[in-house]
Amino acid sequence: MAVTGRLALLVALGALVVGLLVPSLLGVLVVSGALALLAVVDALAAVPVGSLHLDREQDPARATTLRLGTSLEVALRVANPGRRRADLVLRDAWEPSASAVPARHRLVVPAGERRRVVTTLTPTRRGDRDAVRVTVRSLGPLGLAARQGGRAVPASVRVLPPFGSRRHLPSRLARMRELDGRRAIQVRGQGTEFDSLREYVAGDDVRSLDWRASARSTELVVRTWRPERDRHVLVVLDTGRSSAGRVGDAPRLDAALDTALLLAALASRGGDRVDLLALDREVRGSVLGATAGDLLPALVTAMAPLEPRLVETDMRLLAASVLARAGQRSLVVLVTGLDEAAVTEGLDPVLGSLLRRHTVLLAAVDDPELATMAAGRGDAEAVYTAAAAETARAARRRTAERLGRRGVEVVDAGPDELPPAVADRYLALKAAGRL
Repeated sequence: MAVTGRLALLVALGALVVGLLVPSLLGVLVVSGALALLAVVDALAAVPVGSLHLDREQDPARATTLRLGTSLEVALRVANPGRRRADLVLRDAWEPSASAVPARHRLVVPAGERRRVVTTLTPTRRGDRDAVRVTVRSLGPLGLAARQGGRAVPASVRVLPPFGSRRHLPSRLARMRELDGRRAIQVRGQGTEFDSLREYVAGDDVRSLDWRASARSTELVVRTWRPERDRHVLVVLDTGRSSAGRVGDAPRLDAALDTALLLAALASRGGDRVDLLALDREVRGSVLGATAGDLLPALVTAMAPLEPRLVETDMRLLAASVLARAGQRSLVVLVTGLDEAAVTEGLDPVLGSLLRRHTVLLAAVDDPELATMAAGRGDAEAVYTAAAAETARAARRRTAERLGRRGVEVVDAGPDELPPAVADRYLALKAAGRL
């Protein structure tokens, strides 16, 4: 049972009137008791909450999807199979990060009829957001008291990564088209495949002459080549401790997901095969063997529930998983931290086995705030802060240079610059025939 503000107001008015007309404690108790009895009767006259039927319009076994930053309307149906009108206040409660509005719905369901209430969700975090509980308050005829009950009406919404770096895709695709046959190269090298024959012009490399074709023609003929297609790109997301650090308003993992989506969209359009692996102490998600048309939906679905884990990533598991999933020579894009201690103790011991079989590109999310702090000179505290920030930046540079000497391609950039920077490095590797 629950009481309403109307009953509280009547109690206050009754006590005031009795206090003015018959100022005695007995009078106050009599009026309050009468109103309490009236509230109990009113609550008993309300439609029982258990007799109402609640269900969702969506399939509870299948999560509805939306992108982070957008809104979605979810509907709840309330049926009243009884013979009396139901005057209801309903709250469809979701997880706090689902940002459900309005908080409460007021509705009247006539006997034998059904009504529909709509709640708008604007999630603030990725992942699966679940409905918690539906609480129903059935008001009595006088509106003084109500019956109240709650039940679980399952529903789930999967919030996908926003893919904000999509705006960089058209310019990178234009560069890809230049590499992929629009601008054939003349000299064959590793990572290239035969494109076409054409007549020799002054300035062509004589090593590209095709003597058999020239013998059948009245002119000299040269071969042209283009970057090889159908290469394998394996994106590995480190979901361990290093991905939990916040850069601005979001964890580093969000920038890693955006980087992976842009690279996957670009590489799949270029005819390469893209797989995904996310792990820390265990494998958290993977996408293997998806076709070009199904790749992006599969990636965002696998990425949506990923969350940073406050554990140290098992680099031996990472190396073993990569070697098991990439049989041929591949481009392994490892999105992880560039902390000196973590790289020295975790990545360095297993790096040799990866470099012997694959090209490794390490992408790290830098914090732009470090550059701002390093420029501070306002007072003594700012100078000490600047010294600490510059020390951290110098350590990252040393780690990147050491990895570069071992043959690792390193991209270290802020969260907004990292996706296009990795895409540019991929294009450079493809143009150089190093995939």
